[in-house]
Amino acid sequence: MAFYQLSNDGIEKCVVSNLNVILSLYNFKSGRLHTLITNAFSHVHSWHLVSNMIGLYFFGMNVARNFGPEFLLKLYLAGAVGGSVLYLLHQAYKAQTSKDRRGILTTLELAMGASGAVNAVMLLDIFLFPKATLYLNFFIPVPAVLLGVFLIGKDMLRILEGDREVSGSAHLGGAAVAAIAWAAVRKGRF
Repeated sequence: MAFYQLSNDGIEKCVVSNLNVILSLYNFKSGRLHTLITNAFSHVHSWHLVSNMIGLYFFGMNVARNFGPEFLLKLYLAGAVGGSVLYLLHQAYKAQTSKDRRGILTTLELAMGASGAVNAVMLLDIFLFPKATLYLNFFIPVPAVLLGVFLIGKDMLRILEGDREVSGSAHLGGAAVAAIAWAAVRKGRF
């Protein structure tokens, strides 16, 4: 895992020195296709890294216990790519439909983090065990299906509100990977 703590004035240095790990339309169009995966091993803030790793640990343990560590790794990487692809599609849409300078700036918006990959793992576990009791913020017991609906709804709201801090589209890309994996598991392909 690469970890970058950025201040508001230090982001330019990060962009120049770490183009190989940051996902953006600019990087993708420049041929840095590996950023579809490398961004999932990089984080901007410590809270982002910690929250993703806690989610990966708790939900990943259950997925690995049921399907093995190799399946978990494949799911994580597929979630990273799925999250990256949906993020890029959303960014391209925003750039095309923008009526002012924001279209140009959208190509420079950056994404880093394992949220799409971790969302794939979390939501597959929720899809497989919807009646399980999970603890929201470690204290509030809720049915897994309710947490899944909340997570997906929250990410859709992020997209509609134009949240630039947390990428709802990357999260939903991970959710799409989880749905595909869930369908494959239900058909007995794993």
